[in-house]
Amino acid sequence: MNVLAWNCQGLGSPGKIQFLQEVTRCEKPAFVFLCETVSSYENIEKLCGKLKFDGFIAVDPQRKSGGIALFWKIAGAVNIMSLSTSHIDVTISRPGSSDWRLTGIYGEPARSQRFKTWELLKNLSRDANLPWCLVGDFNNVISQAEKRGGPSYPDHLIEGFKDCLHEANLQDLEIIGHQFTWERGRTTDHWTEIKLDRVLANPQWLSIFDMAKVYNLEISPSDHTPLLLCPEMQTREIE
Repeated sequence: MNVLAWNCQGLGSPGKIQFLQEVTRCEKPAFVFLCETVSSYENIEKLCGKLKFDGFIAVDPQRKSGGIALFWKIAGAVNIMSLSTSHIDVTISRPGSSDWRLTGIYGEPARSQRFKTWELLKNLSRDANLPWCLVGDFNNVISQAEKRGGPSYPDHLIEGFKDCLHEANLQDLEIIGHQFTWERGRTTDHWTEIKLDRVLANPQWLSIFDMAKVYNLEISPSDHTPLLLCPEMQTREIE
């Protein structure tokens, strides 16, 4: 039941499709959430076939930017609850296992609009009767330690995000591996790294999946690296 989450920053190049095929072949996720696909519904449908997934849901980009998609391998186990340009919310059912909720998030990229992401999370939390897990690019940090290089992150955005997580009763899961998921300017004096991508969960989800691990896969043709969530205990070799 592993979940792969990646801000791919567009799927227009064959190299990114090949990378995604290789990652899904090696890691075998049951779910893949992509944001900034910059791809039409028809192209996402074709990608679903290439990745050999059973089903998908996608939201088209707006004005040649954005776009999100969720793929799954468990036919009939996914119920779509809600979606927008910023999120896809589903419930997952499997015989012999507890139902739970998975939400893919693409946070507002504009800092002046970041409050919209916080309001979305708080609104979604009001329906959080199930164990709930969220993955994706939240476009925000929880502390100054989640940014290296460049100017300090605006304190009001940090506090706004922290207040949102507190109100929504969500906990940030520790990442195993490199602690930053986005970078720009490598090999220059302006090299900046930030933890923008993450996994969040409510206490009910954490009580069921108390051995859950989140891995930074670290290699990527995008500015963002993929995250792999392994809810159930297993071993994974870290290169």
